[in-house]
Amino acid sequence: MPELPEVEVVRRGLDRWVSGRTVGSVTVLHPRAVRRHAAGSEDFAAQLAGRTLGPAQRRGKYLWLPIPGTGSSLLGHLGMSGQLLIQPEDAPAETHLRVRLRFADDTGTELRFVDQRTFGGLAVEDADPSDPDAAPLSLAHIARDPMDPRFDDNAFLSALRRRSTGVKRALLDQTLISGVGNIYADEALWRAKLHYERPADTLSRAQAALLLASAREVMAAALAVGGTSFDSLYVNVNGEPGYFSRALDAYGRENEPCNRCATPMRRAAWMNRSSYFCPRCQRLPRPR
Repeated sequence: MPELPEVEVVRRGLDRWVSGRTVGSVTVLHPRAVRRHAAGSEDFAAQLAGRTLGPAQRRGKYLWLPIPGTGSSLLGHLGMSGQLLIQPEDAPAETHLRVRLRFADDTGTELRFVDQRTFGGLAVEDADPSDPDAAPLSLAHIARDPMDPRFDDNAFLSALRRRSTGVKRALLDQTLISGVGNIYADEALWRAKLHYERPADTLSRAQAALLLASAREVMAAALAVGGTSFDSLYVNVNGEPGYFSRALDAYGRENEPCNRCATPMRRAAWMNRSSYFCPRCQRLPRPR
């Protein structure tokens, strides 16, 4: 599933190519793509037609474009395979094209939502009408992410160190910190030399701060090269993949030498996923 860097790459593309444009028409080709819009496909299209879209914004893995003057926003989530693509209007339809937004200008390009597995989706949702920068109301429970200028480091560090759960589980808790998924959790833990099952409440403040800094560093590095692509499902709005998979230190490197100590990396089954770690650099402390 796309994580913070990949979603931020898409947000920047939307901000460049979609923000400020007026929607001319909307075609919903698969109702599941707008299942989060409770009023249905026709209402979804009616809410957008003739509306100008504001600056693209993001909270963790969610994207939205405010609709000025309405108190609502076009909200999107990519799920596991969703793509928001800018395409020429006369380009052939993709096999898994779900929603098409055409604009009222004459630039000849449109926004397409393509989703092979249909786990992602679009919706028009209300936000706090008193705050033009507010996230849609459905995102109120999602914490800010570490790349957000308003992320509260001290509050996060204190909350993290109160958790008795494993530190990786805490990193994936979107109510504590958003945008961090399996790949970047493993990468941050490797950089901070922490075992994924280390109880978060055993971390010193310095260790917790190093982990937060490591998460920021690895996501900034991924963002600089367009994110991480392992297959054709994640691409930016121009259909281009990201290249951070070439620079991963932990994720996907089972039996390869650790880039720090040369010990073979290990993979462990974890919560129906995998955790990759160095058994020498990231040792699990003895129970207290």
